[in-house]
Amino acid sequence: MATPSPLARHPAEFVGSFPDPAHRLEPALPEFAFIGRSNVGKSSLLNALTGRRALARVSSTPGKTQLLNVYRLEPCYLIDLPGYGWARAAKGEREGYRRLLERVLQTRDSLSGVVWLLDIRHPPSKDDQAFHALLVASGRPVLAVLTKADKLNQTGRAKALADRTIELGLEADQLQVVSSETGLGIADLGTAILAAAQEIPA
Repeated sequence: MATPSPLARHPAEFVGSFPDPAHRLEPALPEFAFIGRSNVGKSSLLNALTGRRALARVSSTPGKTQLLNVYRLEPCYLIDLPGYGWARAAKGEREGYRRLLERVLQTRDSLSGVVWLLDIRHPPSKDDQAFHALLVASGRPVLAVLTKADKLNQTGRAKALADRTIELGLEADQLQVVSSETGLGIADLGTAILAAAQEIPA
C-alpha cells in the first residue's frame, strides 16, 4: 500500500471558484497553482494529495475547470486552474483560458509556486512547449510532475522519465513521477509542497 501524502493529515476544504486571477484569499497562506493539459489528471492528483476522494470534481469530459478552484489546507492553498490545449472547446473559450492562466502567472503576487502536470507517456505537445515558455518568463518556482505513471511498467517509466528530462531541458530532480491510481510518488510530492509552504515567510 502506498504511503499517503503528508498533506492528507491536514483537513482540506473547498473555498470557492473565482473568475478574477487577482482574487485575494484570506487568511494569507502560501499558494500553489496546479496547471496542465485538460486531460492530464489535475483533479485526481489533488484528491490523492489531500486524501479526499471527491474534494476536486473528476470529470470524464476535459475542460470542466474554467475558473480558479481554490482548496484550503492548514499550511497552504491549492489552486486548480483551467486546463490548456483542449481542442473541443470553442476558440474563444480556449483563448479565455489562456488569458486567465497568463494573468495568474504574470500578476498574482501571492502565488508561491506552480505544479506543472504533464502526461509521462507523451513528449511535450506544442501547447506544453508554449506554456513552458510562459512559465520560464514568469520566473515562478516550478515543479514538473509526470502523471499517469501507472500506465507504464517500471522499465517504461524509467525510459519516459529520461526522455521527458531531455525534452524539457530539466534536471532529473526537477521532475516528480506520480500515479493517482496507485499512489506512486504522491507522498513525495506532498512532502515537497509542504516543505515549500513552510519555507515561505508568513
